[in-house]
Amino acid sequence: MDKLVERFIRYAKINTRSDENSKTCPSTPGQLEFAQLLAAELKEIGLHEIDLDENGYLMATLPANCNKEVPVLGFLAHLDTSPDFKSDNVQPRIQEHLGKNLVLNKDEGIVLSPLEFPVINNYIGQQLITTDGTTLLGADDKAGIAEIVTAMNYLLMHPEIKHGPVRIAFTPDEEIGRGADKFDVRKFGAQYAYTIDGGAIGEIEYENFNAAKARVSIQGLNVHPGSAKNKMKNSMLIAMELNSMLPSSEVPEHTDAYEGFFHLTDISGAVENTTVNYLIRDHDVKSFNKKKDLLIKIVDHLNIKYGPRTVKLIMVDQYYNMKEKIEPVFEIIVQARKAIQSRGITPRIVPIRGGTDGSRLSFMGLPCPNLFTGGHNFHSRYEFIPIKSMEKAVEVIVKIVELNAS
Repeated sequence: MDKLVERFIRYAKINTRSDENSKTCPSTPGQLEFAQLLAAELKEIGLHEIDLDENGYLMATLPANCNKEVPVLGFLAHLDTSPDFKSDNVQPRIQEHLGKNLVLNKDEGIVLSPLEFPVINNYIGQQLITTDGTTLLGADDKAGIAEIVTAMNYLLMHPEIKHGPVRIAFTPDEEIGRGADKFDVRKFGAQYAYTIDGGAIGEIEYENFNAAKARVSIQGLNVHPGSAKNKMKNSMLIAMELNSMLPSSEVPEHTDAYEGFFHLTDISGAVENTTVNYLIRDHDVKSFNKKKDLLIKIVDHLNIKYGPRTVKLIMVDQYYNMKEKIEPVFEIIVQARKAIQSRGITPRIVPIRGGTDGSRLSFMGLPCPNLFTGGHNFHSRYEFIPIKSMEKAVEVIVKIVELNAS
């Protein structure tokens, strides 16, 4: 445990922000640099079969130290941090929470307030790692990496804990939905795995959104506004009309738990051309399909109203709810729950309002639920993680490895 915090802070300072506009894998050079650093560290602590490929996928093995046949177990985390917020020159800070505002940046007046983020009061008296208020922290998912590496190090130093073979992997570009694109499930060789990529202490996640993205292109007609009557087609107004026809309550800011949404991510254009991008999300596959059908019908309606080929829709499914792949092997959830309880933590099974590498990997033949890292407020300047929660995550990983051998 002594090196856990040091590892995390060292990792957090490396800029591994992914880039959706990049065509390379990994999408940014910092991810490969981080993977190279990790490969050297894994070799140093004594792991075997360390393999880093040209795409930034890093795998390694903790060999079995028991004589009986045990299923091969895996743990995964991702190298990149979100492109949603600044991540260069990350300066983590350790502060004890005393029930008051935590000052992140005195010069800019940035504070982590219990009034704005009441969850922080669950950790009064604990040491928290925070940002300096100008960047994200990167606990998503460098906390997961630090916890996995620390757990493997602990198991190597404690051979009295008998275990089967354990495989670990760190993947690039999870935040932009490409984390599993080039992942070799057969090469990884685990029968099941856990991503360490969740939130608050005690969380187990094996239900995630069904997900699609939609790109709407609108072709308008621009003429001089002084003679525009019955001629002009303002593509921006058509985009606004399209958005107004979607249910106003089904947006991220008005939904939680199992409720799905349409998320308008960006809009750009002028009178002649406008492009609108949406994310479509729902846990229930029937509701998911209804959302997609609604958008298709709206586009059809607008093309009837304004003329054929005025509105063009490209919609692509991104990933699906892993629940159907986890339920047939539900013993891996039972095992995680036992491990969490054994550490004096109350397990909480919650749905993921997003996706992880685990959702896609589950459909690729590697059942892969998600476990907590301990972090909060991901992708923002207000991100924080309690040190005690990180330590408990390490203990849970170690216990799962031990339970897997029994």
